Amino acid sequence: MSPKLPMVKAKELIRIASGLGFEFDRQSGSHVIYYRKSDKRRLVVPVHAGKDLKPKTLLGIIKEMGLEVDEFRKLL
Repeated sequence: MSPKLPMVKAKELIRIASGLGFEFDRQSGSHVIYYRKSDKRRLVVPVHAGKDLKPKTLLGIIKEMGLEVDEFRKLL
């Protein structure tokens, strides 16, 4: 069984992504796209003010960053 995901807002996720080398690329509506040149990974983050990311969405984003849930939890 996988460990329970933390409740995270888009702002916190963006802070972690920036620390991992992701840079702002563009925004399309409420979705912000980040890009990391070193390995050409793209990260799409839905930004809805004051709301936590849904668990499945968060899990997908964590995997897009190339992290495991435990690694992500340590970065919080």
